[in-house]
Amino acid sequence: MIKTKFSDSEERIMLYTILENLREGVNVVDEKGNLLFVNKASASYARSTVERMLGEHISKYYPKAALLDVLKTKKPILDVRIEHDDGRKYIVNAVPLIIDNEFRGGVATFRDVTEIEELSQKLEILEMELYLSKVDYAFDAIIGKDGSLKEAILKAQRAIGSPGGPRHSIIVGESGTGKTMFAKAMYFFARKIGVIDKEAPFIEINCAQFTNPDIAAIEIFGSEKGAFTGALEKKGLMELANGGILFLDEAHALEHYQTMLLKVIETGKLRRIGGRKEIDVNVIIIAASTKNLRNVLLPELYQRLAQYEIKLPPLRERPLCEKEQLLKVFKENYEKNANDRYKIKVKVNFSNAAKEILLNAYYPRNIRQFRDIINTAIDASLPIISEINKNSEVHSLVDIENIPYDLLGTENLSESNTFEQEGIISEIVENQEDVLKKIILRLREKGMGPRKISNILKEKGFKIEYYKVAYLLKKLNSQRK
Repeated sequence: MIKTKFSDSEERIMLYTILENLREGVNVVDEKGNLLFVNKASASYARSTVERMLGEHISKYYPKAALLDVLKTKKPILDVRIEHDDGRKYIVNAVPLIIDNEFRGGVATFRDVTEIEELSQKLEILEMELYLSKVDYAFDAIIGKDGSLKEAILKAQRAIGSPGGPRHSIIVGESGTGKTMFAKAMYFFARKIGVIDKEAPFIEINCAQFTNPDIAAIEIFGSEKGAFTGALEKKGLMELANGGILFLDEAHALEHYQTMLLKVIETGKLRRIGGRKEIDVNVIIIAASTKNLRNVLLPELYQRLAQYEIKLPPLRERPLCEKEQLLKVFKENYEKNANDRYKIKVKVNFSNAAKEILLNAYYPRNIRQFRDIINTAIDASLPIISEINKNSEVHSLVDIENIPYDLLGTENLSESNTFEQEGIISEIVENQEDVLKKIILRLREKGMGPRKISNILKEKGFKIEYYKVAYLLKKLNSQRK
């Protein structure tokens, strides 16, 4: 093999050419954070030019740059996900720049994963479509359709399917109650009954992700080329949602562009930032919030959006049978994921004591937290995948010692406006005490004494001394007699 030799200058040119033409962004800063090198991809992400950026402090273009932390700690940051104010997401690797054992700055490479995450969302929708094709209507897939969510589903169907509609609507519920899932069910219902086309879009905006109102307006309403320095022609999310549904999650964070949104709703016409041309848009808007939007939105905007206000109950208000169904679904999803990803057949069961605790515990973050705790409990009952042979079958019994008690009921009650009544708070406290009693009795049945029980409970997040355990056991035994 013939090895071609290059001079130092030729090698520098080659390296520069490679870095300059990478699809990933590359930034190099000195020890003060001033940009020494910027490639074309980075300048494009920053909506600027290489010439403008060189010599400037990196925070001017990347206020959340991982390099800022590298400059402080002089330690590498690897594979961190950063979301910028414009809503775009990046995977970043940043390392300190050491020359002759001296810290001279930092180097970062990063790639835009916004489109990848959007494709992932589309795949999720396709999977949901496949599932929903097996049921009559989208709402048939929702647990509680004939129980706690019956009224909410009826309202949603009227909002979408009334002859004079469709209407805009608001979904209200605590964090983790399923607002996004419910909005997607409304979308599939609208497609199923022909209110929107089969190819109609579902565009989701998290209104809380924008800290800069100017960037928020551009992302939502779009911009024309030359509207501001470096501005390009860009369709906004409102325009991309044309013909379909625009889902405004965390709508209580809507602030500076309420008037613009109201105008689009009332006229059906949109004007991009810096543009003069009016664009026709036909969008069904579903807003969702954990707060009362009546106190947040302009009265006129609230009136237009709240034609149907749909309330989703917290998990603690849902009947036991629905919680059991949710537990079954999460268990089956865990088993399916293990089989699909690792070719491991997992069969999960729950002891009666564990099931009773899981079904009766308090979950401040509702269904999302319920799911996560069930998954963590199943994890604790199984060996890790490196200890399991592929295509083998593993049986798991989730018992009380597998439950992550430190994750239960740790949320600040004042964060939820539904906890204002003292009766609800005392009910939750009593419920937690019942759970604790059941755990103590079960551990006692396994032959453990008060000190051992106390130590186990402390490891699980319960602060209870051994003498209190002994007193409680004595009291419970006397009650049994």
